[in-house]
Amino acid sequence: MNNEAPLHNHFIRQIVIDDRAAGKHAGQVATRFPPEPNGYLHIGHAKSICLNFGIAGEFGGRCNLRFDDTNPTKEDVEFVESIKEDVRWLGFSWNELRHASDYFEVFYQCAEKLIRDGKAFVCDLTAEQVREYRGTLTEPGRNSPFRDRSVEENLDLFRRMRAGEFPDGARTLRVKIDMSSGNINLRDPAIYRIRHVEHQNTGNAWCIYPMYDYAHCISDAVEGITHSLCTLEFEDHRPLYDWCLREIDLPGHPELVQSLVDRGLPTPVRTPQQIEFSRLNLDFTVMSKRKLMALVQEGLVDGWNDPRMPTLSGVRRRGFPAAALRALCERVGVTKQNSVIEFSVLEGCVREELDANAARRLAVIDPLKLVITNLQADHEETLTFPNHPKNEAFGNRSVPFSPELWIEREDFMEVPPKGFHRLVPGGEVRLRGVGIVKCEKLEKDASGAVIEVHCTLDPETRPGHSGADRKVKGTIHWVSARHAIAAEIRLYDRLFNVADPDDDSDGKTYRDHLNPDSKRVVQGWIEPAAARADAETAFQFERLGYFVADRYDHRSDKPVFNRAVTLRDSWAKVK
Repeated sequence: MNNEAPLHNHFIRQIVIDDRAAGKHAGQVATRFPPEPNGYLHIGHAKSICLNFGIAGEFGGRCNLRFDDTNPTKEDVEFVESIKEDVRWLGFSWNELRHASDYFEVFYQCAEKLIRDGKAFVCDLTAEQVREYRGTLTEPGRNSPFRDRSVEENLDLFRRMRAGEFPDGARTLRVKIDMSSGNINLRDPAIYRIRHVEHQNTGNAWCIYPMYDYAHCISDAVEGITHSLCTLEFEDHRPLYDWCLREIDLPGHPELVQSLVDRGLPTPVRTPQQIEFSRLNLDFTVMSKRKLMALVQEGLVDGWNDPRMPTLSGVRRRGFPAAALRALCERVGVTKQNSVIEFSVLEGCVREELDANAARRLAVIDPLKLVITNLQADHEETLTFPNHPKNEAFGNRSVPFSPELWIEREDFMEVPPKGFHRLVPGGEVRLRGVGIVKCEKLEKDASGAVIEVHCTLDPETRPGHSGADRKVKGTIHWVSARHAIAAEIRLYDRLFNVADPDDDSDGKTYRDHLNPDSKRVVQGWIEPAAARADAETAFQFERLGYFVADRYDHRSDKPVFNRAVTLRDSWAKVK
């Protein structure tokens, strides 16, 4: 990460700079990345990760990884572990690993304080009735008929909710704000609901669970977060965030503060500052966890880490380097303006990173046999190829050569179109690192398809000979058929074939826009040095694209490579 481009300034960095200059928060910077463990992280989360960890790192602060595990009906340990792995893969380390469930007793005590202060009440309305009472964007809501219960009755009911006396959905705890507010989030929102569900961390200790807006702001305060960075959809929630912190007044609650100190937690700050920024949106992609979950559960993809998925584990398996994700997040910037970034921008970041850091190898994915007839059938030699044409530090490798080669089928045409500069009957082409060959004869099968191309090699055009610089228009790559290793090559492309798969205005859903050509599996041939690579090693297969040894399935005796990206944007004309 030290070689990456310097960070560009943006409004959140400037806020932090100004706060430190003014001595706000005693000059400290504390952030957090707070995912809900109800699915795998996707590319959009990368922006939040890079921003939160990046701001903390830049200013010598701290960033916690905190799981918002307040809804055990949707959470899973599998998601927890995948999130931790994704954050590490992106190149970040958290100061402390936290969970909202660490503070369940704190949330409860704060709720009792709100009840005692006359700011919260137990409501018996059903979810449907709550919606009816809430009003609309143009009409005010109505007070719940249970809003005026006494403090004593509310405390008694809330404690009985905690004790498990009532079934799911029978009651909620709501705060008293303003049912006529123009901001619907302030119309007496619920802060607790009943859920008789075992929790992954607390087991069956609780059957009431806090709502996100309530738990989130208290968690920030408990952890001493100075800058609470979140996406724009939470902008309308900020007044509730501030209301809760103001009314609970953690620093002014000595007994609760002491209980936090006794647990080794920091002294709460009075008001962490919530700051909103725009999400990272990509075209040809869906980012909804609900839709991604459906793709997995309906078998439309091969799991959360399918290389076509926009999950971080998916793009990692596809072969996208973490540095390319960080470069994308820096390139798109941090603003308050929602926009959709072209997927090609991400692919461009991937190409730039792999062009600089991926070694080169020879591979053929649609093979056609080429036989050099003026070499002895048992001829063998070893050629030396650079591992990277632009960086000598990558060194060289040995590549076996013999008279029988595999070439790409598209590099030969019996009846070529105008402008075709590769191999044709009677024509010449340069074999990469070998010399110039001339097509003398074809072999065809019963259907008339060409199955072998017989050529002669001009020995004077071999490296080191007098004719080595003789010009021909085309150069093609190859692998020695005698030495090549069979490999499973997975050719991945974009999962959707329209730029906005979320657009259902034509009556279609994202399922209708799945790209049937997003995955194609072929048997190819690779040079031995590629087969010996470790899993997750990325290469440029010369003239074909960037490929990575599959994270899970690749073995040296049974290599599997995934195409990360082509050498250039093959979708440019589509868009």
